[in-house]
Amino acid sequence: MAHIKSRKHPIDRRSSCSTAVAMAFMVLPGTAVYAQQATSVLPEVEVHGTAESYKADTVSSPKFTQPLLNTTQTITVIKKELVQQQGGTTLSEALRNTPGVGTFSLGENGATNTGDAIYMRGFDTSSSIFVDNVRDLGAISRDVFNIEQIEVTKGPAGTDSGRGAPTGSINLVTKQPTLKEAYSGTVGVGSGDFKRATADLNKPLDLDGGAAFRLNLLKEDSGVAGRDVVKNDRQGIAAALAFGLKTNTRTYLNYLHIDQNNIPDAGVPTIGLPSYNASSGTAGENAILNGSPKVNSKNFYGSSGDFDDVKADMFTVRVEHDFSANLRLQNTTRYGKTTQNFLGTSFMKITPANLTLARTNNSKDQENEIFSNQTNLIANFNTGAIKHSLVTGVELSREKQSNIGYDAVSLGTLADSSVYNPNPNVQRVGYNPTRNAADSSGQTDTASVYLFDTLEFSPQWQVNGGVRVDRYDTDFSSAVIGTTRNGFPVGLLHKMPDASTSGTLFNWKLGALYKPTENSSLYANYATSKQPPGGANFSISASGTGGNNSADFEPQSTRTAEIGGKWDVIDNKLALTAAIYRTTVANEIEGSTADGFFQTGKKRVQGIELGVIGDITNLWSVSAGYTTMNTKVLSGASVAADGSRTFSYTPKNAFTAWTTYKLPKGFTVSGGARYVGKMNKPTDGAVDIPKYVEAYWVYDAAATYKLSKNVDLQLNLYNLTNKDYVASINKSGYRYTPGIERSARLSANIKF
Repeated sequence: MAHIKSRKHPIDRRSSCSTAVAMAFMVLPGTAVYAQQATSVLPEVEVHGTAESYKADTVSSPKFTQPLLNTTQTITVIKKELVQQQGGTTLSEALRNTPGVGTFSLGENGATNTGDAIYMRGFDTSSSIFVDNVRDLGAISRDVFNIEQIEVTKGPAGTDSGRGAPTGSINLVTKQPTLKEAYSGTVGVGSGDFKRATADLNKPLDLDGGAAFRLNLLKEDSGVAGRDVVKNDRQGIAAALAFGLKTNTRTYLNYLHIDQNNIPDAGVPTIGLPSYNASSGTAGENAILNGSPKVNSKNFYGSSGDFDDVKADMFTVRVEHDFSANLRLQNTTRYGKTTQNFLGTSFMKITPANLTLARTNNSKDQENEIFSNQTNLIANFNTGAIKHSLVTGVELSREKQSNIGYDAVSLGTLADSSVYNPNPNVQRVGYNPTRNAADSSGQTDTASVYLFDTLEFSPQWQVNGGVRVDRYDTDFSSAVIGTTRNGFPVGLLHKMPDASTSGTLFNWKLGALYKPTENSSLYANYATSKQPPGGANFSISASGTGGNNSADFEPQSTRTAEIGGKWDVIDNKLALTAAIYRTTVANEIEGSTADGFFQTGKKRVQGIELGVIGDITNLWSVSAGYTTMNTKVLSGASVAADGSRTFSYTPKNAFTAWTTYKLPKGFTVSGGARYVGKMNKPTDGAVDIPKYVEAYWVYDAAATYKLSKNVDLQLNLYNLTNKDYVASINKSGYRYTPGIERSARLSANIKF
């Protein structure tokens, strides 16, 4: 007999990480002495532009051979300076700085999404998140305490990173050691019982040889403003060691450990929301729900015993060698493992007679592993009058996911909840989690080769292209417990046939660029992407009854065309971007278990995206973006709940802006606004639901005062108008997550 891991002894489970974090924070105040001693021997560093500019000129991946100005694709770079001024702590919060990207989906029916469930340009992008250009797996809410910048690439990324979401990818660039001695930290408190501390310690070890060590630390224990009971408790250590920074051979060793012990949020009932419509029912009993008021958005409908425990470990070794000024080799090896032990409360339909909800269990015990090795050769050379910037490489990876099944009865039962007056202080009756052997495991092995080249014919004209070939093999095994729904003997274990699929994905992209001036560009780009069955979750079926996961289906295919322009103005301190794009996704799966599944679906999203980021003056910075997305199901039966053939979780219009101005005497003021347009939810036969989610505006502000040369005080204010809005909604439409209420955080930023 095995059990879901207990949360009764959290101190024991986290003692090693907690001790290390605590010891490092105790050391932090004394590091100023060492910084002063080293100042005289540090090499002089020439700085271009303002030290805390929002604008980035390049991305970290060598596959993008040109600066952003000359890259024929929409890429948004969110730097740590912008996230810090906003008081952001997670990837989901940071992504609010690019329009139309967010965690709009709460989950599939009774299940609740955990971690970074990101939608971008109409499609789920959760499986296309990378750390230092290596795929990152697992249902984890990624913290930004160790992140230098976030690179959001929009449009098919199949050529750049292999199988993935149709509309882009997200890459987190971690902080690496440098030869500049620096120590910093942040301590903050705020609404919702927010408590957080971070530290960033960088120490050169050998200035002549170029060795350095960097340590980033995190401890947070917080609630959520405007939500009862929900809790975020996480801590982390990120250690990095670098050798040979001044030589032709550089080595980086990185280790990351994250420990999260949260109380998850399943949301609140959607009753009373605009467009909420209850069916009459067989005897008209549901009509009482129409016109009923909304629930208090603070209400928690789960149990205080719910938990979401996540552990993540990541080991990375990167070696770079310069053969010459024009030829470089880079090799990256990564092993990562993430485990999630989750027990949450789910609820769906309301019983009209007594206005109650039946509470059921939603559990997950999952492990993800990845082993990856990438080798890139970067070369610059000429063939006659043509300049080449070429990257070629090989990638080998093994990705695994396993799930442990538990007997549903052994997870216990929860009493029904009042719709308007829930009691979270209830415990599960009969809780004795026992494995039932209904486990599953999947593995995908991939071997990839790729080639990218930018051909510069003149200072005005460039052509770039890339090709990638991925050979993949996916194997999956599982067992299920029979129910009336799956047709197997009720209560008995049934071993499903093992399934496997394999194939070769060929993706390519081609772009042309014209530079009217040195600091501007006009471009056109065409690119493809593919996602094979089981490519997002490793779960495949041996027959055509498995829906999207059927092993005998072809990969989902994507094609995107984009035309745009970029212009760096004000001495290249401010970047202006504009793009028009169209993405078409074919081979979508439609149908049902009863009628069969067919690969005849086709979808399209097209739109315009505008952006501005950088410094207007030495005192005034801005980051802003706007997008409009027109979505349509071209063929297939997928129709939104309001009857339209538009995408779910996709606002037609979205806007984001943040601006900062430095005042005299050490004061800095900041403010921003976000607009998310009306969003449709899917249709799945659910009744007593809203048909769509209303549009909303949210306004935030911040002020910073430089208390001394080493300490800044920062006050962040969120949701200034106390807007009550829907941040995410589940597929059926019975539950939604409210946005945070008006709240504040006060932080002290310490730098030496």
